[in-house]
Amino acid sequence: MIRVGIIGVGGIAKGRHIPAFLQLSDLCQVTALSDVNRVQAKEAAAQFNIPHVFENYQDMFTEVDAVCICTPNKFHAEISIAALEAGVHVLCEKPMALSAAECEAMLAASKKSGKVLAIAYHYRFMRELQAAKKLMQEGEIGTPLVARVQALRYRKVPGWGVFTNKALQGGGSLIDYGCHLLDSAIWLMGNPKHVTVNGRTYNVLSKTPGQVNQWGSFNHETFDVDDHVTAYITFENGASLLLETSWAANIKQDTEHISISGTAGGLNVFPFEWYGAKHGMLFNSEAAWIPGEEDPSIPQAANFLAACMGKAELVVKPEEALQVSQIIDAIYESAGEL
Repeated sequence: MIRVGIIGVGGIAKGRHIPAFLQLSDLCQVTALSDVNRVQAKEAAAQFNIPHVFENYQDMFTEVDAVCICTPNKFHAEISIAALEAGVHVLCEKPMALSAAECEAMLAASKKSGKVLAIAYHYRFMRELQAAKKLMQEGEIGTPLVARVQALRYRKVPGWGVFTNKALQGGGSLIDYGCHLLDSAIWLMGNPKHVTVNGRTYNVLSKTPGQVNQWGSFNHETFDVDDHVTAYITFENGASLLLETSWAANIKQDTEHISISGTAGGLNVFPFEWYGAKHGMLFNSEAAWIPGEEDPSIPQAANFLAACMGKAELVVKPEEALQVSQIIDAIYESAGEL
């Protein structure tokens, strides 16, 4: 039975991670919470019937075997490294850290301690992504050539938390939202090494007064992160990826899209479909049923716990999350933001 502590009790902790771990009561116990806001931590502890509350996260380490880090991005590396050095397994929310350099320090701490370091790219645990990975591994599209990724929202800048604070988050739509689908696409392609990255970032719309926004209000005068990003990425195996992500696009509707064209076929993830030529004909095929959990948070937590017990490999390896952060850094650098 693994004792789990949660560091940071904001929306992602209360809405995703705590409920997921509580549903796995045969594998773990959520025994402690920590947050700099002790009042919020106590309220969350009462809500979920969690016995211990700590204001200083380091005081938690003697009471737990693993922690889930749900803080602003700025603190991911600091807390992860401290936990690993204390002999505690870590599941850290995405992105891995503010920069690739911080990610490398986290990875080094994990290797030195021998403890598990997992990154919460939960899209990989979605049923559609798991099905797409199976087709990729079984050669149904052959060699991947071109991937297309869109993570677009119609006027939905997060008006809560610290999402629009560059000092705490490191960026906007790319580092918060686009990173999920970027990670998923590269994983489906077999994690090829990137070679070139060309990117552009925009925040003109969100810096304009009087914006209509579906997800609360924000200060356009202090808005200093990206709300729209495009990128073109090439890989050492010759494949390429086209990325577009936005919190505030003027589009008809929200769009989540991952598609990959290969030498033997192609696939689309949302909805899950396969395209290709067989028997002298062209096929557009869809799955009538896909197995798996509807909530990807549960298999994500289960995989982390199994890895902590030495019973499974991580689905999201920290080296792969590091590459996503390297690409994010390169997009921002290409756009002149670093």
